[in-house]
Amino acid sequence: MVNPPLSLYIHIPWCVQKCPYCDFNSHGQKQQSLPEAEYISHLLDDLAEDAPLVKGRQVSTIFFGGGTPSLFSPEGIGRLLQGVAERVDLASEAEITLEANPGTVESEKFAGFAEAGVNRLSIGVQSFQADKLERLGRIHDSAQAKAAAGYANQAGLRSFNLDLMHGLPDQSTEEALDDLKQAIAQAPPHLSWYQLTIEPNTLFASQPPELPQDDTLWAIQEQGHKLLSQAGYEQYEISAYAKPGQQCLHNLNYWRFGDYLGIGCGAHGKITDADQGRIERRVKVKHPKGYMDLSRPYLYQSTEVPAEERPFEFLMNRLRLVEPCPKLDYEHFTGLTTTEFGVSNALQRGIDQGLLADSNRHWQVTTKGRRYLNSLLELFV
Repeated sequence: MVNPPLSLYIHIPWCVQKCPYCDFNSHGQKQQSLPEAEYISHLLDDLAEDAPLVKGRQVSTIFFGGGTPSLFSPEGIGRLLQGVAERVDLASEAEITLEANPGTVESEKFAGFAEAGVNRLSIGVQSFQADKLERLGRIHDSAQAKAAAGYANQAGLRSFNLDLMHGLPDQSTEEALDDLKQAIAQAPPHLSWYQLTIEPNTLFASQPPELPQDDTLWAIQEQGHKLLSQAGYEQYEISAYAKPGQQCLHNLNYWRFGDYLGIGCGAHGKITDADQGRIERRVKVKHPKGYMDLSRPYLYQSTEVPAEERPFEFLMNRLRLVEPCPKLDYEHFTGLTTTEFGVSNALQRGIDQGLLADSNRHWQVTTKGRRYLNSLLELFV
């Protein structure tokens, strides 16, 4: 067993308003000003408590997620990044991504984030159509989304991403492809293009909208993939496309079963201790009020991943990627061989069904396997 690469996830829980499809730990902004300085101090204390877990390993990527991290000031983000570098070994060329909502930014703020040390932005566009944005509860319009992409292009960043959804309420194939064409026209180096799903404990779950039928969804995906390929984007994960060399390194580390510290309200972490043969999952206190309560710890829950659950956890992440999966990664990062827990038999069934391709050193999901990924993963349950 070996310790995999290490990332850092930082959760900023506030947003302007909660979207009806969102099941993330986010809280609508109820007051004019956020407790930015106080929360940043807690984040740094949280990180200081977690730092010994990584035993001096270097952090290669940082991701600010939310909520809407762009609600914080560039000065606050800069202070936070400086504090991170003082508490852990941060790689000099680390990828540092911050999620942004087009309705909360202007060109000066994007430039300020870049000056603070952010070198990649992820902009939550979701759609360019006014009626769809309204149904999704978004606070921006099409013009603001395009302006945000323009700001990102001019901010001197290493890269930026546009988040775009398809399979929206009452959406036709033509509408979904028009959204995609408009996104491509903004020239983002990276595009996350994913299907809307109804998650538990959301407004959409209690009041489900009418979503497109399966044949429409497949047509959208098939024709959208062609559009993206023609525009020079390469699919490297089920919902992620990038120009050559522009993949999101932070998300790649998740999908490759890497480790990550998670700080902030409700943040999740995964830490391997190869010396002890352990993998631990950690969750922080969820609500901002409880998280910033000095009388209680930041850590809400810590559990060891049992050996019998590691195969599914590894493959659930790794098989989302288009790239081949080195067989040695499975042994290195789970501490297991495929002869344990029936994994080799499940792999063979996947190969026999045309969902997986096999070579001496790698497994790779086939085109059919990407279409029927859930069926492939069920073989390992």
